[in-house]
Amino acid sequence: MLIVALKGFALIAGLALVVHFGTQTLQQRLLYFPDTRRTTPEEVDLPDVQERELVMRDGTRVITWWGQAKQGRPTLLYFHGNGGSLTTRSERIRKYMAHGYGIVMMTYRGFGGSTGVPSERANVSDAKEVYEALRASGIPASMIVVYGESLGTGVAIQLAAEKEVAGLILDAPYTSIVDLAALHYPQLPARWLMTDRYESLGAAGRVAAPALIVHGEADDIIPVEMSRRVAAALKGPVQLATFPGAGHSDHYMFGSYDVIYAWLARQFPTQPAMRMGPAAE
Repeated sequence: MLIVALKGFALIAGLALVVHFGTQTLQQRLLYFPDTRRTTPEEVDLPDVQERELVMRDGTRVITWWGQAKQGRPTLLYFHGNGGSLTTRSERIRKYMAHGYGIVMMTYRGFGGSTGVPSERANVSDAKEVYEALRASGIPASMIVVYGESLGTGVAIQLAAEKEVAGLILDAPYTSIVDLAALHYPQLPARWLMTDRYESLGAAGRVAAPALIVHGEADDIIPVEMSRRVAAALKGPVQLATFPGAGHSDHYMFGSYDVIYAWLARQFPTQPAMRMGPAAE
C-alpha cells in the first residue's frame, strides 16, 4: 500500500509541476508583450536623454533612460505598460521634458535590451533599485513623482506604498491583474493559478502621497470603475479625471496632458514659470 501511495503522490506532484510551469508560460504570454530591441535615445531624437544600464543586485541588467529636470521641477519615475519598450514612449518623454519635468523610465526585464524575464516580483524589486539610484543621483524624495501606465500602475502603487515620494500619477490603474484576467478570460481559473497578481487595491491603502488618476471612460481593457475603486482606497488626496469617449491609450487626445500638467503645477507651486514653444503643446 505504501508503494501505491507513493506512486499516487508522485503522480499528483508531477501533475502539479506541469500545471505550475504551464501556468507560468501562459501567464508570461498573457501579461507581457516585449519589444526586445535595444534602441538608444538618440535614435528616437531624444538628445537630452541619457541611457543608463543598471545592474540589479541579482546581476540582471536593466535599461533606463534619464532626462534631467529643469531647476525647481520634479522628476517623473515612470513605469510603462505591458507592451513595447522605452522607444514606444519617446513622445511622452519629449512632452514632459519640454515642460521642464525630468523623467527616469525603467524598462522591464526582457524588454528593450534588459536581460532576464519579467515578473511582478522582479519588476517591483527593480523599481525599488531604480528609485534608490535616482535618490543616489541627488534627487530628493520631495522631487520624485512616481508615474505608472497601465500594467505599470501596479508597479508604481507598490513602490509608492513603500518609498517616500512627492506624488503618484496613475494612467488607467486596475484593482488587480487577477481581476482583469477573470474579466477577460472567464474560462481560465486565474484566481487559483496566477502568481503575478499585482494587487493594486490592497497596496493603495498604504499610499499617503497625493495622487492623480487619469482614465478613459470607454476603456475596454481596464474598466474605468477599477480606477474609481483604487481612488477610494488611496489614503492621500486624490484627483480622478475621466475622459468620456476615450479608450485605453488615447485619452491624451481628450486633454489628459493638460490635466497632468495642471496637477503637477499644484503639487509644486513654487516651480518657476516656463516659456513653452510649439514642441510642448
